[in-house]
Amino acid sequence: MELIAGNPAAPRTNGTQAPVRGAPGTGETARGGPGDRARGSLLGLAVGDALGAPAENMRPSEIRRRWGRIEGFVSDDPAGTDDTEYAIFSGLLLARHGSALTVTHVERAWRLWIADVDEGPFRGAGFSERGTLENLRRGLAAPISAQHRHAWSDGLAMRAAPFGVFAAGRPAEAARLVAVDGRVSHEGEGIYGGQAVAAGVAAAMVGAGVTSVIAAALSVVPMDSWTARSLRRAVTAAQRPYPDRLTMERAVRSAVVVGGYPWTDLAPEAVGLAFGAFAAARGDFRTAVLTAVNMGRDADTTAAVAGALAGALHGASAIPRHWADAIGPVRGSCLPSMRGYHVLDIAELLTPAEADERAMGGGGNGSAYDGKPPGAPHSRSLQVHDSEPPAPPRPGRTPEGRGSVVPDGAAPAPVEDGTAVGR
Repeated sequence: MELIAGNPAAPRTNGTQAPVRGAPGTGETARGGPGDRARGSLLGLAVGDALGAPAENMRPSEIRRRWGRIEGFVSDDPAGTDDTEYAIFSGLLLARHGSALTVTHVERAWRLWIADVDEGPFRGAGFSERGTLENLRRGLAAPISAQHRHAWSDGLAMRAAPFGVFAAGRPAEAARLVAVDGRVSHEGEGIYGGQAVAAGVAAAMVGAGVTSVIAAALSVVPMDSWTARSLRRAVTAAQRPYPDRLTMERAVRSAVVVGGYPWTDLAPEAVGLAFGAFAAARGDFRTAVLTAVNMGRDADTTAAVAGALAGALHGASAIPRHWADAIGPVRGSCLPSMRGYHVLDIAELLTPAEADERAMGGGGNGSAYDGKPPGAPHSRSLQVHDSEPPAPPRPGRTPEGRGSVVPDGAAPAPVEDGTAVGR
């Protein structure tokens, strides 16, 4: 199996990340190009996740009592949750295997990068992830590993955006691939939620309008599914005229939220709220994510999905600079094996054709995948270790913002305390 190698100690001054090529404000990316939209989608996911995390599982009335209306980060140290870390995990798998991704690839990565790693308390993980890992550790294989009490959760929807980035302009392919990923952990409505998000992002990646993005999402799920019904109801409610934002948000929530139900991670509900926020904002990034956050419920996931859709539609330049600057490499609080990765690493790996041509002075053709190994030859080296379990790929950025180049045959990056990854 291929191993994406890199230097985990790539220069970051005073604990901050080095300037990233193509990041907002650097002037190094063509606005509206596939690379810009890829960065916008995945950075938008991370921003929405961090904005919504403090409001997760709260009612709008509780949010108003505590903060008034959330208009930005309410934490002094904003950070993403399992939504961002699992999106990175799935993005790395997709970068490695491309359209050849299989359930076997996904299951093996879950076992080697998560289940076999001593993750301690597994902070921040959702019930679907916990149920999946319990089944895998009992020796169950996919799709039986997805047979647990929360197979309908939004755990796949939260990590679906990379599939839309990869399959830009191909909603059906994005939906097919995310379903492959999801069969390890989800069934039924949980799969449909991921497919709707992936297809919506795929449409947004080529500049489709808000209506076309929503149509793409609906085109890949059964029309009589709970997910499709919730999505249609939320969008219909969001597009009606209202005297103020609060009234609109109440109407969207009422259209899809199951009153009194204790779990907020229902995929049909979360996906409906996210698309409702996206529709109400007419695709505007700031309005979409803040609408999702202030509606509460699974606020980190709904804002992450809304941010991924709006970011793909408008590119990274649509994200407020101070929000983008607050997003650093993930901390591994849920997935230690993902510690140190930035979502922009994944955006670059999923648009290798543009990255390679840009590095050589070309304009890039915008292809999401050109058949070459992810990131080679400029950003990352690939090693083959068929005789040993592959360690998770390690992050690394040079001061110029490119991934560190590790010569073929070099040893994987050191690990801490003899484990796969240290906290």
